[in-house]
Amino acid sequence: MHASTSGSLMATPLGDARIIASADFGFAPLPGRRTTLATPVSPAAGATHVTLHVVRVAPGESFSPEASAEEENTVVVFSGHGTATVGSRTQEVGRGHAVYAPTGQTLTLTADEDGTAGGDGLVSDAEAVTADGAALTAYVWRTPLAAGRRPGTDPEPFSTLWDETTQLRGFGGTGQVSPDADRATMNFVFWPGNGSSQLCLHCGIQQPGQTFNVHLHPDSDEAFIAFEGIGQMYLRDRWIDVTAGDVLYAAPGVLHGARNPHTGPDALRFVTCGGPSPYDPALYSAAGLSSDVR
Repeated sequence: MHASTSGSLMATPLGDARIIASADFGFAPLPGRRTTLATPVSPAAGATHVTLHVVRVAPGESFSPEASAEEENTVVVFSGHGTATVGSRTQEVGRGHAVYAPTGQTLTLTADEDGTAGGDGLVSDAEAVTADGAALTAYVWRTPLAAGRRPGTDPEPFSTLWDETTQLRGFGGTGQVSPDADRATMNFVFWPGNGSSQLCLHCGIQQPGQTFNVHLHPDSDEAFIAFEGIGQMYLRDRWIDVTAGDVLYAAPGVLHGARNPHTGPDALRFVTCGGPSPYDPALYSAAGLSSDVR
């Protein structure tokens, strides 16, 4: 049985760690809508801090997470095209675009009527409307703001996974597993330095042969996805093959990482995105950055 906020399906238990293949997501239609929703990670399934939805927004329809203004939300657009609205601000979005909605501001995703991109060329005709009828497919992370945390003063609502403004390079892990020497780069897309209070969104770029070294977060859930390419995720004590769309969940204290084992002239990069909830200051410290919320 699979997770759904529609109440018609039960959540699949996560245990302390699990990789959920995209083929195993249990999508259910929202009442009276063509838009469908799956929830591979949630407190109902055993997560401590975070909910992760996968929503397929039908052409011309909109989606807002339940009680979104009462929680923090981050979004990564996986395919298709539409608009994202955070409070009073709206921006066109396509594959690789990212959205942050702080507590107090409602998040709404709206799919284009026909799924086609405008003049910015964000998506191709081939991916505009998928076989399942979605014009916009997005991964949405949610968490309530914990006691003692305050919203940022001027959080950045819109970005992309490819924003290289702030990065972590050369990360060696947290010492439990010998680090690989060829180390991937992580983009800090949403983090305390640009106003995120509790959620974060990071993007790991694993070029051929590179590893984002194995680590753990003592007080945070980790929920991240394979966004692009074919690679491996480390979970507990081993490397596991994954493809774009798959989800990793790790409870606090569970080892995890990502690597691109493929090399050679035809090897492609492997991209992951997501992050610990609440954010882990150790990652910013490793990059020589403060974790104070802007």
